[in-house]
Amino acid sequence: MDYEKTRHLMIEQQIRPWEVLDPVVLGLLTKLKREDFVPPVYRSLAFVDMAIPLGNGEFMWEPKLEARVVQNLALKGTDRVLEVGTGSGYLTALLASLAAEVVSIEIDPELKETAEKKLQAHGLENVVVKLGDAARDWNADGKFDAIVLTGSSPVLPEAYLSRLNPGGRLFAVVGEDPAMSALRVTCAGPGICRRECLFETSVRALVHALEPERFAF
Repeated sequence: MDYEKTRHLMIEQQIRPWEVLDPVVLGLLTKLKREDFVPPVYRSLAFVDMAIPLGNGEFMWEPKLEARVVQNLALKGTDRVLEVGTGSGYLTALLASLAAEVVSIEIDPELKETAEKKLQAHGLENVVVKLGDAARDWNADGKFDAIVLTGSSPVLPEAYLSRLNPGGRLFAVVGEDPAMSALRVTCAGPGICRRECLFETSVRALVHALEPERFAF
């Protein structure tokens, strides 16, 4: 398989048409080998427009979604990033390639261990992967300039907004099938946040995701 040719086709046929045009992001997608983060049995599908199984019911996002999220977070080289759900580690690697520091929380011990090894193999020393449940909040490690939830949540955990520094951005997929929205929340300061719906999508929910109140009659 010609990985470089297939990678080029992925960028031109999937990612650019999905409004990912930032040359920094596109260059990073060319440089960082996505196939290294895909389970070996699915390596031939590394550039296909699909979510790839990681085991234990978890999935790696499709390439265009990873690219769109990175572009919309608009990371700077001084940013601290919190990632909720490490998964394959590929999105983690993209974030770490653009930011100063990434703290990534993974609830599944096997996924955590596998992702750590892959990140280390790529020489990404500005990433800390921690085992834990961050579906509703993560009150450790201080504040962040960007937060990304890699699983959906029926309700946006408002606690995360207090974890953002002024000017911080949060990306989350909010809602339940068939109506999920990808949101970017930008906070100028405490309680001063602007929400923007970027696109519609469908993503598996985080384990222990925040549920809306259900009324019983």
